[in-house]
Amino acid sequence: MKAAVCYEYGKPLVVEEIDIAPPGAGEVKVKMAATAICHSDIHVIRGELPGKTPLVGGHESAGYIEEVGEGVSSVKKGDPVVASLLISCGKCKPCLTGRTHMCQAAWARDNESPYRNKKGQPLMQMVKIGSFAEYTILHESQVVKVPKDMPLDRASLLACGVITGFGAVVNRARVEVMSSCVIIGTGGVGLNSVQGAAISGANPVIAVDISDSKLAAAKKFGATHTVNPGKADAIKAVKELTEGRGADYVFVTVGNVKAIEQGFAMSGPRGMTVVVGLPKFTDTITFSPFGFIKDERTLTGSFMGTTQLQTDIPRLIELYKAGILKLDELITERYPLEKINQAVEAVEKGKALRNVIMF
Repeated sequence: MKAAVCYEYGKPLVVEEIDIAPPGAGEVKVKMAATAICHSDIHVIRGELPGKTPLVGGHESAGYIEEVGEGVSSVKKGDPVVASLLISCGKCKPCLTGRTHMCQAAWARDNESPYRNKKGQPLMQMVKIGSFAEYTILHESQVVKVPKDMPLDRASLLACGVITGFGAVVNRARVEVMSSCVIIGTGGVGLNSVQGAAISGANPVIAVDISDSKLAAAKKFGATHTVNPGKADAIKAVKELTEGRGADYVFVTVGNVKAIEQGFAMSGPRGMTVVVGLPKFTDTITFSPFGFIKDERTLTGSFMGTTQLQTDIPRLIELYKAGILKLDELITERYPLEKINQAVEAVEKGKALRNVIMF
């Protein structure tokens, strides 16, 4: 099997033949059909998030069940599935209280990978999935069976980008009808926050980005207003669009601490600012406590859209089939695995919303 391996941070990925172990108890082997390139992948292969090389990246995926391990009952060989980094034991306190995305179990695959290169060297499996490869080994909880007529390139987007942006609005913030929303950053994740706000009935839905082309895309996904911080005072513009109050909800979908500070300043009394994008793990932010006390504002985060994988994915597919959720429009281009470095570069330079590796 082939995989794209990161041997050194900041260097091009190497596409090569590698070996993979069979699935163990409770595990499945998935034959990849499509893997989208997410900015989190880029952060990892640039060394901006914790991790060890050599590694196989990729985590926003869909494919077919190739083989099942002992005890697996939810899927069978040939089933089309969304394959996610979200993994759950079903036994810890978060799992038992409906927060499976925050599972606290220890997993052997945090330290042991099913991948080896032809020299026998272990290759780490990024976030327990590592799907820049023709096959991967996953825990049963990481896959969700999807309808056979669901296009798997679009299904792959549901594994991370869609649920992260959409879920931050719908699951974490629980945006109310007619509330005001600001989305900072309108890339692949941000556009899903935009359409999550629009589908939730928010008004106005204000998209903020330095790219006019991305702001134009945001309008198509449901933004009622757009603001380019390179051309206007974004905080002032948001205040004017919210009758001087500031926004009820602000979603920061870019990994930038200055954007977090800016987003908090855009929120109004009792406003909630939700951090969605991943900054560098060495970054820090500083706030005066008075904004929290006087105006009772909230600053919080959303991990993977606070998603319950087994229930949220089927619902999103139904929204897509009903013509309510946009997925087709998120894909900029499709690439073979051999051209993964070109696909990554285009995303990194802001030339694509989502590029998808097709197997």
